[in-house]
Amino acid sequence: MDLLAQQLVNGLFIGSVYGLFAVGYTLVFGVLDILNLAHAAVFTLGGLIALWLVETWGLSIWIAFPASVLICGLLGLLLDQVAFAPLRQRADSNFSGLISSIAMAIIFESAALGLFGARTVRFPAGTVSVHIWRWEGLSITSLQVEIVAISILLMFALTQFLNRARVGKAIRAVAENDRTARLLGIHVDGIIAFTFFISSALGGAAGILFGLYFDSLSPDMGRSIELKGLAVIILGGMGSIPGAILGGLAFGLSEVLTVAITGTSNLRDAVAFTVLFTVLVLRPSGLLGRKKLREA
Repeated sequence: MDLLAQQLVNGLFIGSVYGLFAVGYTLVFGVLDILNLAHAAVFTLGGLIALWLVETWGLSIWIAFPASVLICGLLGLLLDQVAFAPLRQRADSNFSGLISSIAMAIIFESAALGLFGARTVRFPAGTVSVHIWRWEGLSITSLQVEIVAISILLMFALTQFLNRARVGKAIRAVAENDRTARLLGIHVDGIIAFTFFISSALGGAAGILFGLYFDSLSPDMGRSIELKGLAVIILGGMGSIPGAILGGLAFGLSEVLTVAITGTSNLRDAVAFTVLFTVLVLRPSGLLGRKKLREA
């Protein structure tokens, strides 16, 4: 029972990282109806850039974290201008954008390989002070608490921004109907670029937290989470930010519960995707998805 409870706690922490990654993923999909498959590469660069700032420049992780997030946001602007904006007026822009994002993902990953090498790296010892609290057979570290707190704070800030800020409301308007938004005087291209900035910044933040949690970073680590991130937004409902958060937690919990019950990690992904398949059979639109995302 203690093992099961411990795995539930662990699932909450990794699920919060999955949710943060998926929120950035689904934000672009909700606005453009396009899957940005370079998001996982930005996730990787976020962790590696933070490591570089800590190792090379001697910055505290609390300074390197926002700096890396900002750089990832700027990479999102570059991604929009290079991979998506030139194709936006084409009739097949969704498919072309998908292929273009794959090309940018390869470029970003190649850049990571060239800069950091094809090896697994770790944050220096003492980057984060870790304290362990034990209670009723459970072990919780201060790093886990900080990861969940940062994830919740960022997701809450995004939700409030979209609901209350003028730019956030403009993003929601473009997501509903870009033509109507343009008629209302909204600078649609600027809003789309800003959406990429936020999405990539969140992806970079998730990459840093992932690297800190597993104490492992590599130029191809985004590949392992890309498919899971896609599964999370499908599970939660395509284009739904609350659904991405819920889906991330559900996916993380299903993974760790599988390990706790079976005693092996070999079936972790198989069970998680079986749960995804079952949910989609019973509810094709996902947990919080709408049957129709956007009016024509």
